[in-house]
Amino acid sequence: MTGFPARRPRRLRSSPAVRRLVAEHALIPAHLVLPVFVREGAEPQPIASMPGVAQQTLESLPAVVDEAARAGLGGVMLFGVPDHRDAEGSGACDPDGILNRAIRVAADAAAGRLTVQADLCLDEFTDHGHCGVLAADGTVDNDATLAIYRRMAVAQAEAGADLLGLSGMMDGQVAAVRSALDEAGHADVLLLAYSAKYASAFYGPFRDAVASTLTGDRRTYQLDPANGREGQFEAVLDEDEGADIVMVKPAGPYLDVLTRVAERSAVPVWAYQVSGEYTMIETAAAHGFIDRERAIGETLIGIRRAGADAILTYWAIEVAGWLRDGRTLG
Repeated sequence: MTGFPARRPRRLRSSPAVRRLVAEHALIPAHLVLPVFVREGAEPQPIASMPGVAQQTLESLPAVVDEAARAGLGGVMLFGVPDHRDAEGSGACDPDGILNRAIRVAADAAAGRLTVQADLCLDEFTDHGHCGVLAADGTVDNDATLAIYRRMAVAQAEAGADLLGLSGMMDGQVAAVRSALDEAGHADVLLLAYSAKYASAFYGPFRDAVASTLTGDRRTYQLDPANGREGQFEAVLDEDEGADIVMVKPAGPYLDVLTRVAERSAVPVWAYQVSGEYTMIETAAAHGFIDRERAIGETLIGIRRAGADAILTYWAIEVAGWLRDGRTLG
């Protein structure tokens, strides 16, 4: 007979078993990293703009790390929420500061079952909320900030961090931190460079999560959302400076940048599904506007398809459970 399709791609979609068999991309729990906020205080504090997410404490953190390890996650990324902040962000380098104490607690709880990762940036520790120290004219002083990042890196490594997440977007930060770690005998500590980190509106809930004191914006050091090639260029620079992993942040609005970086990079490429992406889905699902589970799965598999080797996501533990149960994402 004539007039019928010679090829029938629908055969490859004919059942769940066939779709699993021919799926081009997949996730496993080890591809997921859970961001965790740790505050000073006795009780965890729910984050109003991130339904289902809370600021943990040093007392509650071990249970979170243990749950993440049992879920098979690749790691936890720790962010500190201090009570006291100053212009220099001095709590970031203090061995008894909240983040360095949290690293020690998490490392003990993890016991090698997953990687303990730490955010290396001053924004949570400065009273002005910027990712670096300020010059006399009020601008962020790149090189003075690098000197603090070096001290911060050594403090985090000595606390037991396996990986440092360089999120400040200062020029030369990877080289500065790598040399400081090597000189201090911490050559085995991994560096994750937030290479293509954009000045994004999708960070809004995160600033609530860390009680940010920022006034103004970070457009002089985070990337312009209009620029794609620049994100790839930043990743190349960071790789040349010694980054072990490079990252694109946010994930969803910058999948084109993620693909560009992944196609060229010789090191693993990660993506951060940020707080605004999380909150949009949770809020829409709470109103019945979208199917929550399908939307979460679809966004994650889309990030993976675009080139991410691992994904930071607030749904990491929940999604790991779905994957263990054999559920298909999307």
